[in-house]
Amino acid sequence: MSESPGSGRDRDRDESAGGESDATHVVTAFCRNGGEVLLLRRSDAVGTYRGQWGGVSGFAEGRPDEQVRVEIREETGLEADDVSLVRSGRPVEFEDTDLEREWVVHPYLFDAESREVELSEEHDAFEWVSPTAMLDLESGLEAENALETAVEDEIDETVPQLWPAYERVAPTVRSIAADDEHGAAALSIRALEVLRDRAGLLVAERGEATSSPRDDDRGSREFGADPDEERDELAELARRLLEARPSMAVLRNRINRTMAEAAAAADDGAAGAPAVLESALSNVDRALAADGDAAATAGDRIDGAVATLSRSGTVLEAIRSGDPSRVFVAESRPAREGIDVAEALAATDDLDCPVAVHTDAAAAHVLASEGVDRVVVGADTVLPDGSVVNKTGTRGLAIAAAREDVPVSVVAATDKVSTREDVNLESGDRSLVYDGEASLDVLNPTFDVTPADCVDEIVTERGALETSDVGEIVEELRGLEDW
Repeated sequence: MSESPGSGRDRDRDESAGGESDATHVVTAFCRNGGEVLLLRRSDAVGTYRGQWGGVSGFAEGRPDEQVRVEIREETGLEADDVSLVRSGRPVEFEDTDLEREWVVHPYLFDAESREVELSEEHDAFEWVSPTAMLDLESGLEAENALETAVEDEIDETVPQLWPAYERVAPTVRSIAADDEHGAAALSIRALEVLRDRAGLLVAERGEATSSPRDDDRGSREFGADPDEERDELAELARRLLEARPSMAVLRNRINRTMAEAAAAADDGAAGAPAVLESALSNVDRALAADGDAAATAGDRIDGAVATLSRSGTVLEAIRSGDPSRVFVAESRPAREGIDVAEALAATDDLDCPVAVHTDAAAAHVLASEGVDRVVVGADTVLPDGSVVNKTGTRGLAIAAAREDVPVSVVAATDKVSTREDVNLESGDRSLVYDGEASLDVLNPTFDVTPADCVDEIVTERGALETSDVGEIVEELRGLEDW
């Protein structure tokens, strides 16, 4: 579940926490960083579920959406600027017969900027773990994947209904398809999490009797330990993930690698859901490391005045780790995500340089008049010929940079290289450009294509590549597609 109330102070509040009903309403927040979530162990200072592990929780006094942020600050020390709400989920309702209490759990998922946690008296330990660690893995996987071994056998159990609460806010195929706020790299991690979570659940359900079906919010079905059936189900899920964002090569490559490695493990005897789970876990780590290494490689090359646009987490980290003398950021209309990047850079303590924002239309003028030394952009996709698909405006910025003899560095993990020559350029909401009543055609392309001859280098986790080096990576990635 989520957690429940705890200390004597909490018990005093309990009588009115449930409103008119007899149920007690609580909030539970799963704070996510990278591919892991924060779990806290309830201390002896609380009134219920002592020694058990859960998310950040507390009574839903007043408005749950507001109370959950209070609980995060009080129980972890993470301030409002340290976390951002991803989504809230439908409440989980259940009865604890031992406590003779009905609970209504309001689940939330937050992204956390930091893993630095300051515990309150209500908890005595914390761990960042894969969400699948909440499940009782009785599958013969490596012990590191099981919750009870996450802190050297100190974890005995979780609070009731913790996994169902997480499932209400976990990433899904639908949420990935609808996400227009995050870049391709971030969404590829989310896709791996969907595959990981489902594989983890199938592994946990191997311990259930196959003669009785399990009822949950996905319907009723009977689970067995048939590796072929498990793999077929997970393969179908993988295909749905591939179809969710067909233009994102990095999502495609990372799902393909996960399934290909699981297939190879099956040839060695580790078949079914355990193979997919282990592969998904390792590929989440691999993807995060690749994006970080690409940013670090690019950061070593950044000095002087730098120009960028749009929102790329990899580029943001590259600039933060570099030594720029000034940063120019195009606002990136219509969503103006460039403003978010500029504000994030301005708030970076160890980045001691001016940060300027400007309109997209002024990009060529800035390059011509402000002494920019390098353009640094991200990539949604790198095509086989070395051309780059990225946020609309990248093409214009790169062409203007070529005119001013300013080098253009594209920062992207090698998984962003596409094995396909064709490209599906997505478009955004027309109303963001024009919502008037005149009879007008409205264009809001989300991506454009920058020619390879306008790109000087592609900076990856393997180092800086010239566009002519892309072909070798294409062949490598094509070898992952036949799973």
